[in-house]
Amino acid sequence: MTQLALGVMMVSIAVASIFNNQQEEGKIKPKPVVSTSLDSGKIGTNKGEVAPDFELLSITGDKIKLSDLRGKTVILNFWATWCPPCRAEMPEMQKFYENNKDSNVEILAVNLTNSERGSNAVSDFVEAKGITFKVVLDEQGDIGNLYGAITIPTSYIIDKNGVIRNKYVGPMSYETMDRMISGIQ
Repeated sequence: MTQLALGVMMVSIAVASIFNNQQEEGKIKPKPVVSTSLDSGKIGTNKGEVAPDFELLSITGDKIKLSDLRGKTVILNFWATWCPPCRAEMPEMQKFYENNKDSNVEILAVNLTNSERGSNAVSDFVEAKGITFKVVLDEQGDIGNLYGAITIPTSYIIDKNGVIRNKYVGPMSYETMDRMISGIQ
């Protein structure tokens, strides 16, 4: 039993090391932003830091940049179609989006496409579930690595200034999203 636990721990450390190295080699350069009194001015993925900018293609082929959503509160969600907790939270996210899209709230769902059977699996899932919020494809896994989305779903709550206000690992309910968004608006 002790050897098994030690083995699992060693594998976990090795995987984390690989992800960290890939993140450093990923050459993803966040754009600098002007600091406000509400944030540290530092770019990063921790609470109080400015969320690193990125641009990905949506499932419809449009280029979407995180920084283009400034002025809105954003739920940045990392997910995959094969992930049961991700699948469970999607109807909750859709309902929340429908009820809040006119209140300057946006959901940006980053699909970890490098772990999928292809982008068609994502498009089929989105269509079957009636998802109308923005879904983008992280085909190389660079953005998931940048944000440390090893456990999915992982969501970041980003305020209208681009500052991370919260991080949530696991499936979010409507009530959880409502509580987190209400706390920063």
